[in-house]
Amino acid sequence: VQLQASGGGLVQAGDSLRLSCAASGRAVSRYFVGWFRQAPGKERDFVAAINWSGGSTWSADSVKGRFTVSRDNAKNTVYLQMNSLKPEDTAVYYCAAHDFVRSGRYYESSEYLYWGQGTQVTVSS
Repeated sequence: VQLQASGGGLVQAGDSLRLSCAASGRAVSRYFVGWFRQAPGKERDFVAAINWSGGSTWSADSVKGRFTVSRDNAKNTVYLQMNSLKPEDTAVYYCAAHDFVRSGRYYESSEYLYWGQGTQVTVSS
C-alpha cells in the first residue's frame, strides 16, 4: 500500500486543519493507521491511531481533546482533524499503516510498516 499525506499548511494559533492520509494499491480498511509527527531536532512522536473499523482510537496526551482521528474506508482515507492548534504542534506529520499492530503498541513507530511522505504543519503564535 502507498500512503499520501496532505492538508498541512501555515496557520495561526487557535486555527484548525484537517490532514488526510490517502491509501492506494490496497484497501485502507485492511490496515491499522497511525499519525506521527516530527519537529526539527526532535524524535518522531506518536499523535493518534485508529483501528481497522474505526471503532477504536487512541491519541497522545498532548493532543487529547484537540485532535481527532477518523477514517472513511469507502474513500480509502484516514483523517486527522486538528483543532485549537498551538505553536508546539508545528512539525512534519506522517501517516503510517500496518495490517497488524501488537496489542497496546499503537504508539510505537516500529509497529508500522508503511509510511507516507509527510506534510508540514506550521502554527504561528
